[in-house]
Amino acid sequence: MRKTKHSLVVAGKAWHGKDYRPVVNPWTGKAFAEVAYAGADQLEQAIAAAAGAAREMRRASRARRSAWCLSIAQGLEARKEEFAQTMMSESGKPIRLARDEVTRAISTFTFAAHEALKFGGEFVPLDVTGVSAGYQGVTQRFGAGPVAAITPFNFPLNLVAHKVAPALAVGNPVLLKPAPNTPLTSLLLSELVLEAGVPPAGFSCLNLDIAEIEKLVEDPRVPVISFTGSARVGWSLRSRAAHKKVILELGGNASVIVHSDANLEHALPRLAAGGYAYAGQVCISVQHILVERSIYGDFLEGYLAEVARLKVGDPGLEPTMVGPLIRPQESERIDQWVQEAVAGGARLHCGGQTQGPCYLPTVLSGVPASAQISCEEVFGPITTVDPYDTWEEALERVNSSKYGLQAGIFTRDLERIMSSWEELECGGVIVNDYPTFRVDNMPYGGVKQSGAGREGVLYSMEEMSESRLLVLNRNPLR
Repeated sequence: MRKTKHSLVVAGKAWHGKDYRPVVNPWTGKAFAEVAYAGADQLEQAIAAAAGAAREMRRASRARRSAWCLSIAQGLEARKEEFAQTMMSESGKPIRLARDEVTRAISTFTFAAHEALKFGGEFVPLDVTGVSAGYQGVTQRFGAGPVAAITPFNFPLNLVAHKVAPALAVGNPVLLKPAPNTPLTSLLLSELVLEAGVPPAGFSCLNLDIAEIEKLVEDPRVPVISFTGSARVGWSLRSRAAHKKVILELGGNASVIVHSDANLEHALPRLAAGGYAYAGQVCISVQHILVERSIYGDFLEGYLAEVARLKVGDPGLEPTMVGPLIRPQESERIDQWVQEAVAGGARLHCGGQTQGPCYLPTVLSGVPASAQISCEEVFGPITTVDPYDTWEEALERVNSSKYGLQAGIFTRDLERIMSSWEELECGGVIVNDYPTFRVDNMPYGGVKQSGAGREGVLYSMEEMSESRLLVLNRNPLR
């Protein structure tokens, strides 16, 4: 990183903010940069500028909006390693996963560039009754206006891209609020956004305290709220955002069903990676694995062997898969949850302790249904493995969760595949792979406590825009 003190961005300009706060490297535990925070005055300037820029950006041609997104993608490509190193330093993400994230963000902005060119509406035939002869209709989608993009620490680039890219593609100003632990990647991205020619008044990147976040969410000049984070915070923000478009991508405790006809040679390493990559700090990280009883013993033995192969430690080393948790308090919380499960009768197969700033990959079985590891989102390197007797039982156990983001199933049987798609209460069912699978153009989001609306570039563009109908009566023209 080129400097240790970072300004925020208010309507395209650098501002010093009301104070500076440290950014801590989770691996070393040391502050390596300081970042400015906005006060009420700077937030007001940003919102007013965004509201003023909304008309210009909405009326920007498709070619211009596409060019913004393509330029950002090209900037990411040119500065891939800088972005990856920044993410590793502020989030503790292993460097190979950080590099993968930059690649995904390039795809996200590239998808947006393509979608911007063809995003439109449809012809609606209206001459379908006797009284409507001579009438025609056409719809078109228009940007809804300024978007408050509130983003999490765990994907400090690509989950930011999933809000910024579709907003720009439909011509919406952006008020970006990055996670307090990982603001530097967003500020680095801000440079590319402004270099791309986005109207300066239409883009701000602000570090905010809770009081200012609430003002941002409640302000009537900001009609779209896109939030990724915890269910508790997300639903609270939604209750404050009356009459607005609110997109919530919240938590999960993803389950996987492994039937006896599954290809275990394929499933075992995928599930180990899905449960522990980035120390499980992924909302679709594998948390619960249900295995058909006849293969449970073989599966558990193979799974423990795969987990043991995972490299834990320094995120700067290429082989590392499990790095530090974002803050020491998370290790303490996770350890309390593990001890609660064991005290309730669960069996600890491996892990269950810290190693420096890391928590070792942990496998449990027989966790009581009331334990927090069973019913809450762990957001750490913990998985549970338990047997089931019938497919229907497995489906019911997955559906017993209050979350419903994505689920995975491993089977070769078409009827089981179709029944899971029909019966599982979640936003996506991933067949013969882990529920951590995501490609950035697919519709992504959950049901129940896992959120509302869908991300994925085209789907977010629809969420961030409004459809307007034009009706033409040709009869007076004839």
